[in-house]
Amino acid sequence: MGLCILTASKTISLAITAFTLSWMHSVEHTGWQEDYHIVPDGLKIVEARVKGGGAGMEPPPDAILKNDWWVYTPHLGALPELNLAASGATGGGWHVCSPQMKDCLDLGEQAQAAIKVRPCDAEGPEGTVTTHNHG
Repeated sequence: MGLCILTASKTISLAITAFTLSWMHSVEHTGWQEDYHIVPDGLKIVEARVKGGGAGMEPPPDAILKNDWWVYTPHLGALPELNLAASGATGGGWHVCSPQMKDCLDLGEQAQAAIKVRPCDAEGPEGTVTTHNHG
């Protein structure tokens, strides 16, 4: 099991079992982080963190403030995939990090079609990153 990231120009497969997705909110310029496990049913969010708050980003009632981050466990089942907007307007895009990878991946820094993130069969030993260009 691994993670596949599909963009308009390429597919990136990662031989990992868990990852953190992070980004900066486009209006409030506040940090967000979500930790996922890759499970047979899809992508299971196990923890989320929001730095501060703002319009439309209130933490849930069970959130705990730790080091300026609101930390909570979302009560969601596994998701089949994530669709990440890539407007190019946030100044930083999306970041995918895993302790199983040497470096984080930066995605969606430039305007492009939505990026899909889903479980897949990744090749190679743990931490392997493989890129396949489209057409």
